[in-house]
Amino acid sequence: MLHRFIQNRLETLFKFFPCVLLTGARQVGKTTLVKELVPAGSMVTFDPVEDIRGAKADPDLFLKQMNSPGFLDEVQYVPQVLASLKRFVDEHANEKSLFYLSSSQNLNVLRGAAESMAGRVAVLDLYPLCFKEMFQKEEHGILEALLTDGADDFSGFGDGSVPPLSRLMWRGGMPGLLEMPNQLIPDFFTGYMRTYIERDVRNISEISNLTLFSRFVRLLSALSAQEVNSNELGRDLGIDRTTAVRWENICEASYQWIKIPPFNRNPVKRISGKSKGYFVDTGFLCNLQGIFSPEILASHPLYGHIFETFVVMEVVKRINAWHARPNIYHYRAYSGAEVDLLLECNCKVFPLEIKITTHPTKKDTKGITSFKETFPSENIGTAIVACNTPTPYKLADDIWAVPWWEL
Repeated sequence: MLHRFIQNRLETLFKFFPCVLLTGARQVGKTTLVKELVPAGSMVTFDPVEDIRGAKADPDLFLKQMNSPGFLDEVQYVPQVLASLKRFVDEHANEKSLFYLSSSQNLNVLRGAAESMAGRVAVLDLYPLCFKEMFQKEEHGILEALLTDGADDFSGFGDGSVPPLSRLMWRGGMPGLLEMPNQLIPDFFTGYMRTYIERDVRNISEISNLTLFSRFVRLLSALSAQEVNSNELGRDLGIDRTTAVRWENICEASYQWIKIPPFNRNPVKRISGKSKGYFVDTGFLCNLQGIFSPEILASHPLYGHIFETFVVMEVVKRINAWHARPNIYHYRAYSGAEVDLLLECNCKVFPLEIKITTHPTKKDTKGITSFKETFPSENIGTAIVACNTPTPYKLADDIWAVPWWEL
């Protein structure tokens, strides 16, 4: 099993909470990760149809028969367990490390957990593999050096090698694809989409037209790394804005889509107030867009947007494993100037721009300059431009071009 960076955080929280809920999309490795942390025979995987061990009929009895530490996998299929779990935890008020839980959906499960398990459950999100997890690289990288160590010199990172970018983006980060040959990748994602629609979406919300929802997911994937206008999105499919917003929320609730809010200390400033959306896995995105080989991706019109999506998710995955996680924003002025990510940590804001080029220049830092001029009173730290350069180099006194894979 590959070491997942979030494992240390997961195990630490379990020492101090009765329950830890691990959430994330289907096939990202939740079950594989947690089952290594509990004794054999202490795991139960629930099913939407079958009542496993009578958990639906008598959840109190089911929990009493469980060994702890135990693992309740795909708990969204048995919401009855949450109320019983609260009583069980209260009866064992002085005990920690009772149950791991997992879920592929957060809309209903987290609402139930928040209402019935407040203060008794810690919640973590698990995403597909990041680059460093795939290749078991050293965890400490540029992000830690920048945000935790306070470094302003990154010349020690990078060995001059460049990973096969198109292949990495095209395959994505699903653990089950690591050993799969390229010709089978489209089959995997075709089945993944069908399972996602037929099982996850049906359980999250009643959608009468699943075919139309499938078209919505494909359209949403094409808009990754852009500000999404719900009115336009609905109009393209012939649905109203309310439905478009609800369906976008479903994609978020099932961990296929995330949104980055805008940075705005002053609403009078002439900057965009819209969030940017990102598809979580670029492999799934490519399949939805009919990109069936890395070679096609390299010349595709969406290549730049997919690269931005890939790097943004690398950052999200990396900092998700930290106990203290920075706030994430984006910046875009109405003039067009933008910064892809702003990481706010320890009362400082660190701009992060993403460029697909191998050799960015000072011209590629216009968005960073615009951000500094718009917010002159902000405490702004060293900025980085994540790109395809094989080794880091300075673009300005406080701006570095760095290899994306060293983040």
